[in-house]
Amino acid sequence: MSLKKALLGAVAIATLAGATAARAESPEIFRVGILGGENEADSLRNYQCVADKLPAAIGVKEVKLFPATDYDGVIQGLLGGTLDYAELGASGYAKIYLANPDAVEPILTTVQTDGSKGYYSIMIARKDSGFKTLADMKGKKLGFADPDSTSGYLIPATSLPKDIGNVAVKDYFGETGFGGGHENLVLAVKDGKFDAGTTWGSGVGDFDEGYTSGNLRKMVDKGLIDMKDFVELWKSPLIPNGPTVIRTALDADLKARFKQFMVDLPKSDPACFSAIQGGDFTGYTEVTPEFYQPIIDARKAQIGG
Repeated sequence: MSLKKALLGAVAIATLAGATAARAESPEIFRVGILGGENEADSLRNYQCVADKLPAAIGVKEVKLFPATDYDGVIQGLLGGTLDYAELGASGYAKIYLANPDAVEPILTTVQTDGSKGYYSIMIARKDSGFKTLADMKGKKLGFADPDSTSGYLIPATSLPKDIGNVAVKDYFGETGFGGGHENLVLAVKDGKFDAGTTWGSGVGDFDEGYTSGNLRKMVDKGLIDMKDFVELWKSPLIPNGPTVIRTALDADLKARFKQFMVDLPKSDPACFSAIQGGDFTGYTEVTPEFYQPIIDARKAQIGG
């Protein structure tokens, strides 16, 4: 090899190393995105324990919480590099992956109390509606939670046709709409604005208690609803629990410290873990993008990313 080629090669390697180092960011402020779905005050309260503990655990000066009014606010923040971590639904992660597979890394997901790594989309109606099965909803008004929600939209939109005689959702139900997040959707069903709506729950435990975790359980615990006022009309196939994601461009050591903090959280602070997850789980387990490939494929087929 000539001296000129060797020098050029060295310059290229140095340039690449410099670019890699530049991409590995060590921010002084760690920014947490919080999905829309419940009111902002409750979201901030649930995540305050994380904001209090993370600086010392991962070596940053401050943690800031950014609650979004909807799912897309967090998704765009992660894509744009203005957020560093979030707890996403599988469909929200799929949207990010389809736009930029290198934007975030899915590192962990939760494990249900029965050992499963999934949950369900659950369609509920008011008990006094007289509805008892999915067939009773033909021609009626169905509410979804959010366009980027896995259980609140993507899975019902792709799974319901199989259970309603292979008829398109738009042709089976008289009208559909969005409730503005899971909590608002359930309240809209309660208030009669929708005949039924799709939200999420573990499917483990008793329906009358809102199951062991999920939106229904959170609303029961907050005293917003009484499950005796509702009936379950439909439950989806098992959905992969959503991922804990972290921005790929962050420093590797910081990401490792963050991951360890989260893995330890169920034992180091069970109340904090339960608050951010919305119910009872045994802990976290590691995941990779491959775990979410079925949801990525479903989202791509249904709404093009």
